[in-house]
Amino acid sequence: MSLTRRNAIAATAALLAAARAATPRGAFAQGTTTPEVRKATLGYIALTDSAPVIIAKEKGFFAKHGMPDVEVNKQASWGATRDNLVLGGERGGIDGAHILTPMPYLMTAGRVTQNNQPVAMVITARLNTNGQAISVAEKHKALGTRLDAGALKRAMNAESKFAMTFRGGTHDMWIRYWLAAGGIDPDREVQTIVVPPPQMVANMRVGTMDAFCVGEPWNAQLVSQNLGYTALVTGELWKDHPEKSFALRADFAEKHPRAAEALTAAVIEAQRWCDVPANKEEMCNIIGRRAYLGVATADILGRMRGEVNYGDGRSTTNYDITMKFWRDHASYPFHSHDLWFLTENIRWGIMPAETDTRGLIAQVNREGIWRAAAARAGVPNGETPSGTSRGPETFFDGKVFDPANPAAYLASLAIKRSPGT
Repeated sequence: MSLTRRNAIAATAALLAAARAATPRGAFAQGTTTPEVRKATLGYIALTDSAPVIIAKEKGFFAKHGMPDVEVNKQASWGATRDNLVLGGERGGIDGAHILTPMPYLMTAGRVTQNNQPVAMVITARLNTNGQAISVAEKHKALGTRLDAGALKRAMNAESKFAMTFRGGTHDMWIRYWLAAGGIDPDREVQTIVVPPPQMVANMRVGTMDAFCVGEPWNAQLVSQNLGYTALVTGELWKDHPEKSFALRADFAEKHPRAAEALTAAVIEAQRWCDVPANKEEMCNIIGRRAYLGVATADILGRMRGEVNYGDGRSTTNYDITMKFWRDHASYPFHSHDLWFLTENIRWGIMPAETDTRGLIAQVNREGIWRAAAARAGVPNGETPSGTSRGPETFFDGKVFDPANPAAYLASLAIKRSPGT
C-alpha cells in the first residue's frame, strides 16, 4: 500500500473519530440503544393513574422507543397483578405493571408471595402523585367526618369495615394513617378489608362497608350515584404524596436492560403528555374506553382537572392537589418516599422491625434507569431532581417524616404495631 493511500485512510479514520466525539449521543449508538426485545407484557388496574401505561401504548410511545409489540393487559385485582408478576411474561403472566409502590418491596422481601418465596422486582419510575380519596358511606354523612376521622369513632365498632385495595399497599397506608390520626386503631377498633378497586362502589351499594380508600374514578362514581361522599382527597392528607409506580420483574430488567430503559422512556413521555392541561379530555376519553376503565369520561375528567364535588355540600377546584403525572417531579422515584412506605409497613407489623430498609431500597429502586430513560426521552436537565431525597415531609396532622431519621417519626406515632403496643 502506498504512503499516500495509508495517509488517506488514517485521515479518514481520524475524521470519523472526531465526528463521533462531536456528534450528540445516539447518532452512532443506534445499535447499543435498540431494545433486546420488541415485546413486553404489562399489567394495569382500572384506575386513572394507570393512564401513562395506557397512553404510552395508544400514542405510540412504546413503538417510538423500539418496542412496538408491547401488550397492556387489565388485571382483576392487585392480587392478580402480583400472581401474574410471579408467573412472568415468559410463562403467560406479565413482565411489569402499573403497581402500588410498596408491592415490589413486599414481593422482593417475600412478604406477600406464596410460601414467602421472594420475587425480585425493580421500580423504574413513579407513575403519579396525589389523586386518591377516602370515601364514607351515605349513612355516616351526618357525622360530618372529613380530615379528622375522630367524628366516626362514636359510630364504629369491631364489625365496622374500612376497605382498601391490598394489604401493605398505598391505600392501606392512607386509610390507616387517617384513622390512627383520628384516634381510631385500624386493627383493634375496626376491620380493614381488601376489595379490588372496580368493586368498591358495588360493595358500598349493598351496605357492606363504612368507608373505603381507592383511586379514581371510583370515589367520583360513589358521589354521582349518591352512595356516599368524599371525606378527603389524599393530596390533603399529604400534599404531593407518592402513589403508583412502574415496576418490572428484576430478571426482565437485568436480561433486557435496554428494553427496561425504553419502556421507562415511553412511560415518561406519556406522563409528560398526560400532564398537559389541553390533553386531559383526550386522555380521559382514551382511558375511559370499555377496553380499559369502562367508565364515562364525565366520571374521570372533573377530578383530573382538580374539580372535586365532595358530595357533602363542599366543592373545590384545586389543580395543585389533583393527580400529577409529571409536574413537581411526580415521575421520579425518590428513595425517601420508598423509605416512608417501608417505615409505615413496619409501623403496622407488615414488615419486620429489623428490615434493612436502605438495603432493600438500593435493590428495588432503580432511579438510575429513570435518569437514563429521561435522557432518552429528551427531558431537559432542569426537570430532573438533583438528589434521591425530597427531604422532610409534613402530614395534615402536623407529623413530620424526616428520611434521615425514620425512627424518630415512628416514635412520634401513638398508634402502631410494635413490641408492647
